[in-house]
Amino acid sequence: DSGLRFHYVAAGERGKPLMLLLHGFPEFWYSWRHQLREFKSEYRVVALDLRGYGETDAPSHKENYKLDCLIADIKDILESLGYNKCVLIGHDWGGMIAWLVAICYPEMVTKLIVVNFPHPSVFTEYILRHPSQLIKSGYYFFFQMPWFPEFMFTLNDFKVLKSLFTSQATGIGRKGCRLTAEDIEAYLYVFSQPGALTGPINHYRTIFSCLPLQHHEVIMPTLLLWGERDAFMEVEMAEITRIYVKNHFRLTILSEASHWLQQDQPDIVNKLIWTFLKEETKRKRE
Repeated sequence: DSGLRFHYVAAGERGKPLMLLLHGFPEFWYSWRHQLREFKSEYRVVALDLRGYGETDAPSHKENYKLDCLIADIKDILESLGYNKCVLIGHDWGGMIAWLVAICYPEMVTKLIVVNFPHPSVFTEYILRHPSQLIKSGYYFFFQMPWFPEFMFTLNDFKVLKSLFTSQATGIGRKGCRLTAEDIEAYLYVFSQPGALTGPINHYRTIFSCLPLQHHEVIMPTLLLWGERDAFMEVEMAEITRIYVKNHFRLTILSEASHWLQQDQPDIVNKLIWTFLKEETKRKRE
């Protein structure tokens, strides 16, 4: 309905159940490369470039990045792919969108899997009471400024972008799957295109007009995966999320893992997702 063109990468046969993957910031479909390979045996796996990212259209006005628009995008994409429901997986900001889609369109989500992002109501309540989380989320405020955040990312050949994934403070840990030189190149290529950072940062420029939420409850089986060494999100929020899920809720915290969980520990993440998906079908049969 938005008239935008969306870019996605798909694996697995058409007609198999849909698994829809929503990436975080500053990423694009590529952050799900390990999951595209893994789940194509039983699913039609679709990794999206969100509105404003990568090869997806990027409207220029920040009003076009309100959460309502982002939620409607997912509904439209599902329909245009020829499905009425999916397994929905989101990481980071894509996790925020996944929670909201599950709350607003519960009939579209058979199972919800979120990686390193708490229920949005937990996030807004927790941040107001915990200055330490407010500081970790300081970039939300920094991103409210026009043009300057984009400029900061481009300095020294995108040093900030590289260090997000590789530095000791925020990057993938010692025991994780480090990003290869080719992986880093892929990120640099996408975000060094003219204007490529404005859409992604615009997602954050409208957030204060959208939260807090009117509705909160999540009614489908939900799996929350969390890297304990996340430099941006305090792990306490993961446990509190439980109170908003009115169905089977499973939380797994990986002690050595970073914020970039599905790239950091792909084998463990994939295994945990399989277990959750199979367990639910088994439970239904019984």
